Order: sequence, then C-alpha cells, then structure tokens
Amino acid sequence: MNSGDNRDRGRDIREKIASQMRSIGNGPRKQITAEEFENLKRAARRLDQMLKAAADADHQALKSAAGRLDQLLSDIRKGKDVNKIRRRPR
Repeated sequence: MNSGDNRDRGRDIREKIASQMRSIGNGPRKQITAEEFENLKRAARRLDQMLKAAADADHQALKSAAGRLDQLLSDIRKGKDVNKIRRRPR
C-alpha cells in the first residue's frame, strides 16, 4: 500500500461522509444558531484531525515495515541467518 492508496482511502471516507450528510440535508430546512454552527465546525476539525492521525499512523507503520523488509533482504543478500522471521499472532 502506498501513499496514493492512503489518499484514495481518505478521499473515499470523506466522500462517504459528505454523501451521508447530503442525504440528511434533504429534509426540511431550518436555521441553525451560531452556537450550533460553531459546534459543527469544531466537530469537523476534530474529524479532520482524526483522519489525518489515522493516515499518518498507517504511513509510519508502512515505513517501519519497509525498513524491516529492507534489512531482512540485506541480511539474505549477505548470507546471514534470517531466523528472526516469525509470524505475528492474529
């Protein structure tokens, strides 16, 4: 999975949320108060932060895995023992 996949997944999530919000928005219109509007803006900012944090965590995990794989391949090229390979429990 590369960073393009992460961006695509993030875009898909944002589009799904926007689609659900649009479907909710098709009901009767009413004016919201300034306080409700500010609450919605704060919630949107928190959601953006959560999505970015999740994408950053995925990116860091992938970088770490790529580093471990590079080291393992380097050890194999050098003829070193690679018994450190083990499966993670699911």
